[in-house]
Amino acid sequence: MKKPYIIDGHCDSLIHFVNGERTLQDPSEGGHWDIQRARRAGVALQFMAAFIETRYKPSSATWRGLQLIEGAHRFIGDHPDQIFLVQTKLDLQQVPDSARIGILLSVEGGEILGESIFMLDIIFKLGVRALGLTWNQRNALGDGVGEVGTQSRLTQLGQEVVLRMNKLGMLIDVSHLNEAGFWHVLELSNDPIAASHSCARALCAHPRNLTDQQLRALAKNKGVVGINFYPRFLKEAGKTTRNDVVRHICHIADVAGVETVGLGSDFDGISEAPDGLGHVGDYDYLLNDLTKRGFSTSEIEQITGCNFRRLLSAVLK
Repeated sequence: MKKPYIIDGHCDSLIHFVNGERTLQDPSEGGHWDIQRARRAGVALQFMAAFIETRYKPSSATWRGLQLIEGAHRFIGDHPDQIFLVQTKLDLQQVPDSARIGILLSVEGGEILGESIFMLDIIFKLGVRALGLTWNQRNALGDGVGEVGTQSRLTQLGQEVVLRMNKLGMLIDVSHLNEAGFWHVLELSNDPIAASHSCARALCAHPRNLTDQQLRALAKNKGVVGINFYPRFLKEAGKTTRNDVVRHICHIADVAGVETVGLGSDFDGISEAPDGLGHVGDYDYLLNDLTKRGFSTSEIEQITGCNFRRLLSAVLK
C-alpha cells in the first residue's frame, strides 16, 4: 500500500526558530517537529502558526505577529529545496511534492489585527492564509474559551473579519474560540471552516474541545477538525497514549463522518505528548493503529491529508 501523505493543521515550531532556539532542520536539536523527521513521516503540508504569546498582548501583539511572519519567510527562504509556501489553489496543486514540504502560514490569535480590518489585508499580502480568531482570551474580534463569564458572540469587527476572510480566501480557524463565537461564525461564513487543533468534548470535558452538536454542525459546513495531541485535551486524568488519539478520531468519525476528521498535532505548542506519539516522526505508528481499528485505505487517506486538502481547495483563491 502506498503510504498516505499527511497534512498537519497546527504546529507552534515557528516560535523556536524565531527565538533562535532551533533551526528546525535536525532531530538532534530536540523538539517535536523538524524538516528531516517531517519528510520521513510523509508530511506534505504543515500549517505553521505564528502564536502571539500573552506577554505581548495587547500593545505589542501586532509587532510580535509581524516578527513571527517575517521569521516564517526567512525559514522558508533558507530551505527552498525542502519547503515552499502555499498561498493559492495553484500552490496547493503541488501538494504532495516528493522533495518538498508545503508550509501554510497561519496566525493564532486575532490580536495581530489590533482593532483594524486593514491589518487583515496586510497579513494576507504577507502570505498568511489561516487565522485563529482568538486565543483563550477576549480580543477585539470575540471571546476565547477562557472567557467563561461572558460567552459573547463576535464583535462587529469580528463579523467584518469573517466576511473579509471569505472574500480574500483565508481559512477561518475556530480552535480557541468560545462556543457562542463558534455558532456565530457558522451563521456568517460562506466558506467551510476549521477547528485546526481540537478534540471531542464527549471524551474529554475540556472547554477547548467540541461538543457533538458542534461536530455535526462542522460536518454540515464541510469543515474539518484537526485532532490535537495534547494529553489534557485527550483524557481528563491519567496516562495518555497514542490510543487516546485514535479514540478521538473514531468518535468524531462516528458522530460527524470520516470526512470531518483531520490531524492538528499542536507539536511544539504542547508541554507533553501521548506515549508513542512524541514527535512528528511517530506518525507511521498512528497510521498503523488506524488500519488495526478497521479504517480503510481511502478513509485513512482522508483523515491524514485529503480532508484538509479538500477544505483548502474550497477556501484558497
